[in-house]
Amino acid sequence: MSTLQRFSVNTNESLNFEPCEDECPCPPGAEDGHDDVFKKDEAQTETAVIRTRLQGKVAEMENFAGHLEEIFLTVEENFGRQEQHLEQHYNDVLQTLSQRYDDRASGLEEHKKAKLEELYRQLLACGRALDGAKELIETAQELYRRQDKRLFLKEVSPTIQRMEEFSRADHELTLSTPLDFNSQLTDLSDVKTMMDSINIVPAPSAPVINPQMSNSASQTSLRVCWSLFSDDTVEFFELYYRPVLDDTPADGAASPQVNHVKVKETHCTVTDLLPNAQYELWVTATNTTGISPVSEKALYMTVPSPPFIKHRECTSCPEAALIRWESGNANPVDSYTVELREGGAESAEDAITQSIVALPTCQCLVQLQPRRRYTICVRAVNIGGPSEPSDAISIYTTGTFFYLLEDGAHPCLSISEDGFTMFYGDEEPPISAMALEEHAFTRCVAILGDLIPVRTRHYWEVEVDDGAEFRVGVAYEDMEKNSYLGANETSWCMRHILTPSRHKYEFLHNNWSPDLRITVNPVRIGLALDYDRGTLSFYNVDLGQHLHTFHTHFRDYVQPCFSLDHPGTLTVHNGIQAPDYIFT
Repeated sequence: MSTLQRFSVNTNESLNFEPCEDECPCPPGAEDGHDDVFKKDEAQTETAVIRTRLQGKVAEMENFAGHLEEIFLTVEENFGRQEQHLEQHYNDVLQTLSQRYDDRASGLEEHKKAKLEELYRQLLACGRALDGAKELIETAQELYRRQDKRLFLKEVSPTIQRMEEFSRADHELTLSTPLDFNSQLTDLSDVKTMMDSINIVPAPSAPVINPQMSNSASQTSLRVCWSLFSDDTVEFFELYYRPVLDDTPADGAASPQVNHVKVKETHCTVTDLLPNAQYELWVTATNTTGISPVSEKALYMTVPSPPFIKHRECTSCPEAALIRWESGNANPVDSYTVELREGGAESAEDAITQSIVALPTCQCLVQLQPRRRYTICVRAVNIGGPSEPSDAISIYTTGTFFYLLEDGAHPCLSISEDGFTMFYGDEEPPISAMALEEHAFTRCVAILGDLIPVRTRHYWEVEVDDGAEFRVGVAYEDMEKNSYLGANETSWCMRHILTPSRHKYEFLHNNWSPDLRITVNPVRIGLALDYDRGTLSFYNVDLGQHLHTFHTHFRDYVQPCFSLDHPGTLTVHNGIQAPDYIFT
């Protein structure tokens, strides 16, 4: 059935509408108009479908026409090369035959000259013998006619002696050279070989190099495949490749070196390459007739290098972990994969308990189970495949874990090597050094802990010197850095002030504190953050004593915040399980 027939049938079928029900808003007598509207909509829908199909067919025919045009041009090129090749072969044959003719004619001329010279020498010798014989005969006749007997007797003896010597002489009376010529056949075997080498097999058409397949590469190798348009006769292929540079070489600068390999198959594995590098590849086919045109160039990528997990920027809590890493590659990668292994199985592939794939950025929030140990690694992925796994990081989901963030800390503060203790020394940095630090605390000698990006329960503890004046609490990431903790709406803190008469404690938010008095100075303070309840509670850990609780609605994630108002030391203890009396 044709498209127009299908359209007609579908249109006719769409005409079978049920009459309007009582609740139909159409006025009396408007059912026909109602049907006409639906008929029009149905016809428009069917027309749009047919138009889409026709557009697809047109695009398909245009692609096919382009493909035919490429084949047409390839045939024209192959015919031109074949014609040129054939003409060259026949010119070589004619040149060889002409050279053989000249060599043979020259040989015959030399043979003729030798024969004539030999016959001429023999003719001269025969003439000299005849002249001698004639001279002896004339002498004998003249002697015979003499009347003087004494003279006759005197001269006859020498004459007879000469005649005897001449008669005894060996005169050459046979031809010294034959009259015919020995005509040897010319060796034309090489000419026959040349004639046989005129191959009627056409030169190959340009191969088609295939797009890169996934998992077709390693960190230093690429597996490349290609195909032919038709059943061309090919003796071997040559694959060319070179790295693609991001920057165009300046004038006079050397271009990337082009390497090539010769293979007989339609695939090849190229080795000794750079990781996560883009390579440009093309291929040619060769047979006895000639070399094909160059294929279109294709871009392939080697597998990336393993990422680097940034341990000091990874945080965790009993229900999740935030893993951050660096790519470690000059070129971008397509995505990343995070692999989790529960327990201590760090190398067994079958021990992977969870994989998170297609991550577009260099961080991932992973949901975990409480009180478990996990080993986490990251792979970088591009079209060539996944990289080797990164060095693993171990996560214990016993409590909230984070590091102090040196970026943004007040210049007076220094951080211990393990990242959990802050020191405020006696020496003040110059004002110029403080001005150079952007996004850093400038008035309050404070530092933030890493962001806790999960709305769950978090617990950590702070250990302080008995005589230290400090502020500990939480703050939004966008807190004003030229303000004190607790002196604005974006931070909540517990403050310790040492007066001549007593230890004073304040619980500040927006510069307001309730009137509380703490009789026992806490040395180790526990902080419990509960997003669901909207509470931030403070405890004296040594006594298990509740000190104060802020009640609020946290509009965003908060970060732990620590400050020293005078020189001293403050240590953070985290990654620990909250005591039983917390969150009850």
